Amino acid sequence: MLLLALAAYSQQPPDPLAEPRSLLADGKNAEAESVLHRYLAENPNAAEAHFLLGYVLFREQKPAESLAEFTAGASTRRPKADELKAVASDYVLLQDYSDADKWFTAVTVESPDDADAWYLLGRTKYSENEFGTAISNFERALTLHPKYIEAENNLGLSWKELNDPEKAKAAFEAAIEWQNPVPSDSQPFLNLGTLLADEGDFAKAVSYLAKAASLSPNNPRIHEELGQVYESLKNLPQAQLELETAVALAPDISGLHFKLGQVYRHEGLRDRAQHEFELCEKLNSAHSSVATPNPPVVNRAKPN
Repeated sequence: MLLLALAAYSQQPPDPLAEPRSLLADGKNAEAESVLHRYLAENPNAAEAHFLLGYVLFREQKPAESLAEFTAGASTRRPKADELKAVASDYVLLQDYSDADKWFTAVTVESPDDADAWYLLGRTKYSENEFGTAISNFERALTLHPKYIEAENNLGLSWKELNDPEKAKAAFEAAIEWQNPVPSDSQPFLNLGTLLADEGDFAKAVSYLAKAASLSPNNPRIHEELGQVYESLKNLPQAQLELETAVALAPDISGLHFKLGQVYRHEGLRDRAQHEFELCEKLNSAHSSVATPNPPVVNRAKPN
């Protein structure tokens, strides 16, 4: 029987998508994309290749192209739950939260025990300002996956939006506690520090924001918040340092130049302040975004 099984296995054709899957696993997205395009040129009806290419393009943050591949694959077979996650995530990248909601909801119906799907649906509901529903989704994710740090952190953000700072604070504290003894996610530290600063507890806010900065040194939003707290504490040299870092990381954000200019002005550095105010005005006239980037949580949509 063993010999027959081995003989049957040896007769199975090799996986034609083994190479792009391997490249994708190694983080070589561009190479995987090239291989898949060549394969699809000869096999245009290969649904698996279209779906895999759709995921590769999602990874490369090319949502429109990714959706085109998922649509092409869907003409042959219906996408699986994990593939629908990528479809929904493409719509998130396009800021089309209505369609993202539709497909994440479909995933939770098909895979009701998928904690990650409930979390992603909660994030979408949050973006749609449906904070109560978002809370229900995050709580469902936490039931399925206890101590799910991202879900607990976003639960806190939702309670904050519903003007319940005590519940928000408890959620952020839990998300921090669950990371002990070696924290890696800066977001709960950023959110708790920001909440404490909003309440005027600047001394306590500094410790959380400084920890967030140590975990995510390239996040301009953290340096912005930390700079503002130092300014409130009258520590202008440290406020200057943090806001200069934020500006270096996000030079096209007009609000950062304005805040740095204010610190320079308080320090008596009039020429430098004027320069920042002029940059702010120039960026505003070009309709620059005033929102400082806060790099999002990595999306977990994965191919089979």
